[in-house]
Amino acid sequence: MAGVIQTTVRRSMPTSLFRRARHRSPGLASGLVGGALAAGLGLAVFTVLVMLLWVSSPYPDSGPGGALHVAAALWLLAHGAELVRVDTLSGTPAPMGVPPLLLAVVPVWLLHRAARDTAEGGARDNAPLVPGRIAWAGVVLGYLAVTAPAALYAAGGALRPSWTWTAVCVPLVALVAAGTGVWTAYGRPSGPLEQVLGAVLPRGVRHLVLGPDGRPGVAARAAAAGATVLVAGGAVLLTVSLGRHLGETRGAFGRLTEGWPGWLAVLLLCVALLPNAAVWAAAYALGPGFLLGAGTSVTPLGAQAAPLLPPFPLLAAVPDPGAGTALHGTVAALPLTAGAVVGWFVGRGSVTGGGGFRIWTTGRTAGAAAFAAGLCGALLALLAGLAGGPLGTAALARFGPVWWQVGLATAVWLGLTAAVTALTVRAWCLRRPYRRGGGERRPARVVAPRRRPVSPRPALRTRLPRRRRFGRKRERSAPAPVAEDEPYLLLDQDSDDRDHSGLGGLDAGAGPLGFSPRPAPTSPATNPASPRELPDLPAPSAPDDAPSPSAPGDTEPRPPA
Repeated sequence: MAGVIQTTVRRSMPTSLFRRARHRSPGLASGLVGGALAAGLGLAVFTVLVMLLWVSSPYPDSGPGGALHVAAALWLLAHGAELVRVDTLSGTPAPMGVPPLLLAVVPVWLLHRAARDTAEGGARDNAPLVPGRIAWAGVVLGYLAVTAPAALYAAGGALRPSWTWTAVCVPLVALVAAGTGVWTAYGRPSGPLEQVLGAVLPRGVRHLVLGPDGRPGVAARAAAAGATVLVAGGAVLLTVSLGRHLGETRGAFGRLTEGWPGWLAVLLLCVALLPNAAVWAAAYALGPGFLLGAGTSVTPLGAQAAPLLPPFPLLAAVPDPGAGTALHGTVAALPLTAGAVVGWFVGRGSVTGGGGFRIWTTGRTAGAAAFAAGLCGALLALLAGLAGGPLGTAALARFGPVWWQVGLATAVWLGLTAAVTALTVRAWCLRRPYRRGGGERRPARVVAPRRRPVSPRPALRTRLPRRRRFGRKRERSAPAPVAEDEPYLLLDQDSDDRDHSGLGGLDAGAGPLGFSPRPAPTSPATNPASPRELPDLPAPSAPDDAPSPSAPGDTEPRPPA
């Protein structure tokens, strides 16, 4: 029997080791599979889109192999990698580095989902979380394992990726997107962000970026709101300008291509570049504007004549060459509005206790507004750097806004406006508890009505009429009902006004409570319970005359007069 038990134990040891290894291995393996699947799905999306356009085109320039090369190149361009066009008229390779920001959503979202699903450990609810580093490394390695052959394949087409930009941008996008996915799977903890902020920011401003509960701080929320207002306002300016130049916009489609397949391809390209154009319009409203080639700037103060450009529909929204007018100056309302929004967020946070403080001082409020404006300037500089790039050589070497000029202009515009607005909102929020005349207005207190139910009294305890001792007095009204939470007292202040003789069926010699009086105790030892009977009643004073036999004894306590 012992041998059977020993054999069973020996057989279970390899099984337990196998199960342990099987539970540990899927972390990296599933990450590799998830990253490779995310890269494959991204390539499939771009391939299907390009192949549909190639099939519908009446004059394809190349075969299906060329379309596949273009799809792989566009997929790398969506990561921010710069492409090089080799089939130019001059024979000099021309760079193309304006990535459509809308196309970047596809690889970023796929990487985020792959990393999040890998870290969650499967679709089961009770599945344990995979270690974050293992899931993150697996997804990134799996993604780069597909990116490398795709870049090698795209290098054989007309649009070839720049190896320097590919080696920098693609891994960077994979690291950041996969990191956010793992962070989301773990419930967005604040520990990793606190470590990064601790290495970059001083201690006094960390709480403005990240609150104590892990959520974005006052300055971070204000900066995000300001950047959103600027980009959304830029989209509104773009729409208005395209509406004013509607004829030129419609004519650009006919001059570029013919037939609905070509028009559809141009329309899809315009939709993919709409976020870029919105950032360009926001840079125009901020003052620095944007470039339409080397040395050709477009600002609200004036626009220079651009070189010979293709009649692209979005370029019809560019203002006409010449000095700026008062209509062009009205775009300054956009940065003023964004600054007011940033100041409103900071002003509300200074009063509601943002960052762990009760009420900020004026200096801290102004400093927080300036810091939020700086964060918003950093965000706009990043967007401006991604929205522009080269479209060729010489005069076409630079297109779009200059990132450092946009960031500096954003910080200056929003810093001044946000500081004034934040101080105003803070003062207004602090004045709200006071009336116009200067008196303090007490906050309205909602008090629940006190319910005083009348406790029912039994019939045996009803007060009986008593004989008055010291003259006849006016009959008083019935006593008020006693609340439930108050003690019921048989002896009150009106007890001496009642009749003590008319007790009905009770004995005439009974006391005020309806009981017969007890004989006076000879000593405290003989009546030890008397102090416990009525501890709260004062000792009665002795009357001048001797007590009558029918009246209560002087030793019996009486109600106070």
